[in-house]
Amino acid sequence: MKNFKLVIKSNAQLDLKENINWYNQQKKGLGKTFYSYVKKKAKQLQNYPYSAENRYLEIRTAVVEKFPYMLHYIVDYNNKTIIILAVLHTSKNPDTNYIK
Repeated sequence: MKNFKLVIKSNAQLDLKENINWYNQQKKGLGKTFYSYVKKKAKQLQNYPYSAENRYLEIRTAVVEKFPYMLHYIVDYNNKTIIILAVLHTSKNPDTNYIK
């Protein structure tokens, strides 16, 4: 399958920044490790956009390896784009307000 473009919505960018900062407070460099696993998962989704579970209507969730986080995203097949809506801890109840 041809690579899809990747778009990270502002809410997801904020989630990512907050999560990286939190991990860095726990242990120096851990935020960088977290970010590398998020990037790895996003790259996988670009190559295999339908590989993750369809969870809420058209929203799919993909587990970030080694961390208790999920990427919440939609696939825009017509524009060949993956749109990441949120980067949430698995214990959080997703708020559908991030679908904007």
